[in-house]
Amino acid sequence: MTEASGSKDQQHPLHNRDRPTINILLAQEPTDYNLAELARLIIRYQGFPGARDIQQDLDKVLQRWGLSETELFEKTRQIHNQGGIYKSRGKKEEQDWN
Repeated sequence: MTEASGSKDQQHPLHNRDRPTINILLAQEPTDYNLAELARLIIRYQGFPGARDIQQDLDKVLQRWGLSETELFEKTRQIHNQGGIYKSRGKKEEQDWN
């Protein structure tokens, strides 16, 4: 690996687990669940020194869905306030997003 920019990109520990989800988001419409997943992944990779492919694809999903990051976060706040978006994932407890 060459260090042309002076900083080393790191491999995100969840890159391989998140990549299939991002591929699904690129191919699907903005359902409540998909909006929540996109916001969650944007927050996870925000400011991470690496995973440029994922960061670029997350931006592509935002553009494809015609949303800014601010609009996405507003929508997902409303979704989470209604509750239940992740209920079907096995656990009955709500995630604490506060």
